[in-house]
Amino acid sequence: MKFRSDPAKITGSIAPVVSPFHADGSPDPDGLRALIRWQLESGSHGISLGGSTGEPSAQTTAERAASIRIAAEETADRVPFVPGTGSAKLDETLELTSIAADAGADAVLIITPYYAKPTQEGLYQWYATVAREFPDLPVIAYNVPTRTAVDIAPETVARLRKDFGNIVGVKETTKDFEHFSRVIRAAGRDTLVWSGIELLCLPLLSLGGVGFVSATANLAPAATARMYEHWQAGEFEAARDLHFALHPVTDVIYTETNPAAAKWTLHQAGLIASPFVRQPLVPLTEAGQRKARELLALGAPVLEGPVAKIR
Repeated sequence: MKFRSDPAKITGSIAPVVSPFHADGSPDPDGLRALIRWQLESGSHGISLGGSTGEPSAQTTAERAASIRIAAEETADRVPFVPGTGSAKLDETLELTSIAADAGADAVLIITPYYAKPTQEGLYQWYATVAREFPDLPVIAYNVPTRTAVDIAPETVARLRKDFGNIVGVKETTKDFEHFSRVIRAAGRDTLVWSGIELLCLPLLSLGGVGFVSATANLAPAATARMYEHWQAGEFEAARDLHFALHPVTDVIYTETNPAAAKWTLHQAGLIASPFVRQPLVPLTEAGQRKARELLALGAPVLEGPVAKIR
């Protein structure tokens, strides 16, 4: 928890690693360790798990807890560790958040509760409960309306920021770029905002965003990290070059429902033992595999290591 006392240092490319499973569907802890090591070796600025790319709704609380502990151990304070600990149920959210806090997480991502479709007051009370329960732990709201059917209003983010010092910001996974701007204006420019939309990662930095949690980092961690580094160094054209060069790699991720294509690619690269995804997801279809190969060929200039060798 090296960065817990200063969450403003949780910047750059925070890689949201997939959750590897064996071919029989059981968790693959060795695969998770290997993926985190590869991310760190590739230059990712932080590690996350338990977001949409990590299939949290298909895992038990015990499985998610085990992954959190493994990731914290592997990250070992070298970079920030920001696990997703949210659920559709408050008791599970509090339990996983407590486990993450004890494991040494630097902050936690709390998804808006899905399925229930709460009002803005309901969302405020949800996050207020978590913030009160863990006053010394930085809390990041995770807004992903396409997955949860609710959208945190800028005014709600502002209210939470005003009332709770440990609610430090929001991961915005919405294609409504105007929403990013309104959140920052309403909640204050010291609000920490990360993009969860791959093609808005670079644009958000121009508004004062601090980084991104991009699924593309699963396949091109080095290039995704360098894009942020170029921007911070004032090398804007180089950052834009990488932004556009990463387009086909991002398109691989969304060939079919994420993370099926990411897992297939990582398996092809020999980075995980199996491309298994849990139901209701299904493995990448043959048509999806053909499309993924075509896109990987287009993205070859920014692919490095094992992923670059896929043909």
